[in-house]
Amino acid sequence: MPTAAIGIDFGTTNSVVALADADGAVTTRSFATRQGAVDAYRSALMFWREGRPPKSHIAHVSGPDALDMALGMTTEHRFLQSLKTYLSSRAFQETRLFGKLYRLEDLIGVFLSDLAAGLDGLGATPLVSGRPVVFAGERPDEELALGRLRASYAKAGMAQVDFAYEPLGAAYWYARDLKRAQTMLVADFGGGTSDFSVMRFEPGAQGRLDAIPLSHAGVGVAGDTFDYRIIEHAVSPRLGKGSQYRSFEKLLPIPAHYHAAFAQWHRLSLMKSRETLAELHALIRDAVEPRKLEDLLTVIEYDLGYELYRAVSAAKIALSGADATVLRFKQLSLAIETPITRHDFESWIAEDVGAIETALDRALAEAGLGSGAIEAVFMTGGTSHVPAVRALFDRRFGAGRIHVGDAFRSVASGLALLALDRARGHVAA
Repeated sequence: MPTAAIGIDFGTTNSVVALADADGAVTTRSFATRQGAVDAYRSALMFWREGRPPKSHIAHVSGPDALDMALGMTTEHRFLQSLKTYLSSRAFQETRLFGKLYRLEDLIGVFLSDLAAGLDGLGATPLVSGRPVVFAGERPDEELALGRLRASYAKAGMAQVDFAYEPLGAAYWYARDLKRAQTMLVADFGGGTSDFSVMRFEPGAQGRLDAIPLSHAGVGVAGDTFDYRIIEHAVSPRLGKGSQYRSFEKLLPIPAHYHAAFAQWHRLSLMKSRETLAELHALIRDAVEPRKLEDLLTVIEYDLGYELYRAVSAAKIALSGADATVLRFKQLSLAIETPITRHDFESWIAEDVGAIETALDRALAEAGLGSGAIEAVFMTGGTSHVPAVRALFDRRFGAGRIHVGDAFRSVASGLALLALDRARGHVAA
């Protein structure tokens, strides 16, 4: 049966495309990669130059293959990831890749073109893309972010895109099998944001349950933030954070901006510039503990950020099921072996979990409901498995009301169903 509607969950770390037919059956698109077929397509791009000037051209690859090629490529290249986090920031306007100027909309448009390549009826089929309730960033500019996102889809040949809050998509997916009215809270934890929607599903025409959104709230704190805390406390001190260098017989702290950028590994590619490398070499000459900065330089020069963050992620996952773990990382001359307890980790993320609870309280307050009025909680995303986060929701709602959905497919699948209903005039949400 031909595709009747499309849902796209363009994520900070991974992206998913879901296709709905006229009967409401939904499938997620499968992507062929070097590692085999995947449904969750890595939100990454890699660019390199082929040929010699003046006949050279810029080539690119996206998804998991971008990461695989970046890890194995020894010639000059640029690896970009988590572009979604920059949508609301005026600080990132454009960048040059091999002499060519790219605006943020151009880069995301390239990725979205690859994500939707080969879809039948693109441009004519109803399409809903997810968007966070609150965009990532310290002072997110929503109007700027939505304008950029819309322009990115247009550059990818999808000018007729509609948008919906990502937790609304997850709610649609959860509610597809509901047989009675229900008030529910959806908690969608992505890489960059934690988003909440309070929904009421009421009986409608022809046995349908109509979706009535009661409130939405969000915060720019999620899985990437938790990774940041592990880097900040367990890794960065090993790479020179908090150490000093000599300047005119004075001892000065190593500038904080190196480790602030390093703590978000997708920004490492932006640090790999002649200016930054030259600055680090100069600091190493005057450093009190030069070996630590040499290790930081190694991570940047040899693009070891992804391997390091895999080790960080593995430690975070281990702490979901154990009281303690050891973060182990060994590449080239750099070796890190740091024990971490769950107590340590939970103390590092306590303020972040508090920010998540504040956003949750805001969603409930705007809906005019207390925790007791929520009949079901639907949680999706990897952060829903972090014990401190799960404990927050167990405490507020009781474990019996909590349902955990597919971390990758729930949002996109629900967005496809929402696109189908919107096209038929069944919902205004």
